[in-house]
Formats: sequence, structure tokens, C-alpha cells
Amino acid sequence: MIPRPGDVLIVDEQASVQFAGGRRLVFRVISVGRKPTYDGWAWIQGYVLDGTGSAVARRELFVRHDGLRPLHVWRAEREES
Repeated sequence: MIPRPGDVLIVDEQASVQFAGGRRLVFRVISVGRKPTYDGWAWIQGYVLDGTGSAVARRELFVRHDGLRPLHVWRAEREES
């Protein structure tokens, strides 16, 4: 997948070996680097998110497009009282 600003992604060993072994991240993209890199790879900038969806660290990552996966968040609708 080609990342775009606003995407929330799972970044794990499929995206880069540095995220293997339980070092998986949930990452919100804020920008994608324009500098040429290896085919199928990109620099992305954004925020690491914690379990509540709050940003805890700003990072720049070098990742494979094919290894990125969107995070699908399912929220239950709350009933109005």
C-alpha cells in the first residue's frame, strides 16, 4: 500500500525487519518523503500511537510499501439516552 497522510498503519516485520519480534507499531502518517529511494520503499513521518490512539512519539520510518497494512478500527455506536 502506498501510504498517505492521515493513514493509520500497522508497521511490523512485513514493512521492515527492524519491527520484528514484538516491536510492531501502530503509526499515523503525517507525510511521505519525496526523495527517491529503493523501488517499493519510502520514508514516512508520523506518530506512534498507544492503545488508546494517542500520539506518544514522533518518528521517521523507512518501510516497504507492500509490508504496510491499514489498521481497521471498529467502534460500537453508543446509544443516546
